[in-house]
Amino acid sequence: MEKLMIIGERIHVISPEIKEAIANRDIQPLIKRAQEQLDAGADYIDVNIGPAAKEGTEIMKWAVTGLQQALDNVPLVLDTANQDAIRAGLEVYNSAKARAIVNSADAGDRIDNINLAAEFGAKVIALLMKKGVPRNNEERSEYLQEMLERAMEVGMDPAEDVFFDPLTLVIKGMQEKQREFLDCIRDISEMGLQSVVGLSNASNGMPPHVRPIVDSILCAMAIECNLTSAILNPLDKRLMESVKTSEVILNRILYADSYLDI
Repeated sequence: MEKLMIIGERIHVISPEIKEAIANRDIQPLIKRAQEQLDAGADYIDVNIGPAAKEGTEIMKWAVTGLQQALDNVPLVLDTANQDAIRAGLEVYNSAKARAIVNSADAGDRIDNINLAAEFGAKVIALLMKKGVPRNNEERSEYLQEMLERAMEVGMDPAEDVFFDPLTLVIKGMQEKQREFLDCIRDISEMGLQSVVGLSNASNGMPPHVRPIVDSILCAMAIECNLTSAILNPLDKRLMESVKTSEVILNRILYADSYLDI
């Protein structure tokens, strides 16, 4: 297994700073957050503009172009429920460093995002859901098969081009579902496929001092289950220390006394 691919989550319209920057078309706060995450170890930067129903196409083009021009074609994840906005971002995306990732498809109304990713030679995150949170791993498996078939129909390589997301469930209220979630990550790996999780969803609703602990432990457990990639905050020192230490223990990276600084 290769080391965990880190997708930085800090460019998100839910942030007041990012929301204001988007409204004013001020690219500098987005560049600053992207650079901070790259410096902390991110491989990709997630650009989440929210639903963006009205100006989504213009916003995504602006964000993709501005970030890639400022940061040497930084690899990006295009994150919005607006399919037209994803298309607009893909049209201007420069894949000199890495292919774009579409976030996201599902087995329901958004399954056509797989086709969109294939059209532009992008990769795609595929949520194992259809109309709501899956009840169990049997449902997850059904949705995976549906999206796997669609990806193959449009000429994608499922083992390389698709990241299957078993959906991180909120521990505060769904504690009994966490073992199942981790088992699904391992099942995806055993099929020779890639996985991704939105890590911080698990600790939603918890006190601020508890969330970093929960996120870091869950991430380490998911890595042991052969998690491929994670959408997370790379500026969380505890979390990144857990990622690097897990990979040393699993012999994915070579130990050195300075491994935490790499």
